[in-house]
Amino acid sequence: MYSALKHLHALTVVVSLSLFLLRAWWRFTTPERLKARWIKIAPHTNDTVLLSAAIAMLVIGDLNPLENPWLIGKIVLLLAYIGLGSIALKHGSKPAFVAALACFGWIVFMAVSKQVFPA
Repeated sequence: MYSALKHLHALTVVVSLSLFLLRAWWRFTTPERLKARWIKIAPHTNDTVLLSAAIAMLVIGDLNPLENPWLIGKIVLLLAYIGLGSIALKHGSKPAFVAALACFGWIVFMAVSKQVFPA
């Protein structure tokens, strides 16, 4: 079950990044496309599945974020990614977009390495 959740989580991470990149591309090139109903719903639906899989993995894997610094790091950077991504998409801020992508990359690093910083 844990393996299936891990694969679901990874898939939804890829979809989440893809949707973020698409919305950013549209924000910077053709903002009127962001008004489509599906582009307002799909990211939230996907992110709900992503978060649900993450919580289920914590429960099944008996992982306590307070005992795993890399999990705390992922949570903190997730909040930063959400905030920066929101600024990038709402205001067309390219620096916020780049910073959001950096947060995303760091989150992936921590997920793969189980470390907060490179050794």
